[in-house]
Amino acid sequence: MEETPQVIVVGAASRDLVDDDPRGWRLGGGVSYSALTLARLGLRVGALVVADGPAATSTEMDMVSAAGVDVRLVPDAHGPVFVNVETPTGRIQQTPRVSDPALPAALPESWRRTPAWMLVPVAAEIGDDWASVLPDDALVAVGWQGLLRILEPGATVRHRAPGPSDVVRRADLIGVGSDDIDGATTPRDLAPLLHRDATVLVTDGPRGGTAYRFGTRPGELVARPWSSIPTERYVDPVGAGDTFLAGVFAAWIQPALVAGWAGPDPDLRLGAACASLILERPGLLGVPRRDEAIQRMHVAPGTR
Repeated sequence: MEETPQVIVVGAASRDLVDDDPRGWRLGGGVSYSALTLARLGLRVGALVVADGPAATSTEMDMVSAAGVDVRLVPDAHGPVFVNVETPTGRIQQTPRVSDPALPAALPESWRRTPAWMLVPVAAEIGDDWASVLPDDALVAVGWQGLLRILEPGATVRHRAPGPSDVVRRADLIGVGSDDIDGATTPRDLAPLLHRDATVLVTDGPRGGTAYRFGTRPGELVARPWSSIPTERYVDPVGAGDTFLAGVFAAWIQPALVAGWAGPDPDLRLGAACASLILERPGLLGVPRRDEAIQRMHVAPGTR
C-alpha cells in the first residue's frame, strides 16, 4: 500500500536562463529545491508543481522523483522563466514569461489531510484561496519572498511591500530574505500580518540571519540569530533561501533529525547546514543528502 506524504510542497518550477548549461536554462523554483531537500532529509514528500513541458521532463525533475517525491503537475500550466543577475546589492531578475497559478483544484483528494505543508511560490503563483484548503491543525511553512514580487512579461521584477495575505497569516513558519523587504521595515511592523506564535526567518546571506517568534501575548517577540556555516566552495547562490527554509521545517516536522546536535537551535543549524551545501554546486545538484547535512551541522565557523 502506497504511503501518504508527511508534507506537501506547492509552487512553480521555473526555468532560469543560464550560459553554462547546454539547454540554455536550469530548473529552479522553491518547489523544486524544497521538495528535494525534504525528501533527501528522509521525509515522505508530495509536490504539486506548475511546470511547462521542458521543466516537467527535465533531468532535475527526474532527480526530484528519484528521491521519492510524488510529483503531480497542475494540468495545462506553465511555470515562469527568469533571468537572474547577481550584483553586490542583491539579485536582479527579469521574467521573459510569468507563471500560471497553482490551482487548489489540482490537489489530489487523498493529500488534503496531510499534516504539514510548504507553500513556496517563486512568482506569486499561490493565491489566498490556499489558506482555506489547508487543514486547521496542519503545520504550515510559507516562502514569503515569492509573494512579494511584481512580474510583467519581459520586465524587470519589482518588489511589493509586505501586506495582508491570508496565506501568510495562516503560516506557522515564514521565510523571507532581508533584501525582499524594505530596510525600514522592522519585525514588529510585520506582526499585524501574522498569527500569534508564528516564526519569521529573515535570511541575510553569508551573515546568517535572525528568527523572530511572535509570542501569544501582544508585543511579545523573541529573536534567535544564527550564523551561516562556511562552504568549501562558492558556486551558485540560487535556491539557498528555499533550501534553508526546508531544512528548518524538516526539523520541525521530524525533530529526531537533529537529535544528535548538542548546541542551541538545532532547527536553525540544520537549515544553515543545508544552505551551506547548496552553494557548492549549480542548481539542484547542490541539494544535500541527510548524512551530508548532519555532518555539515558540526562544522565550526571559520574552519574552512
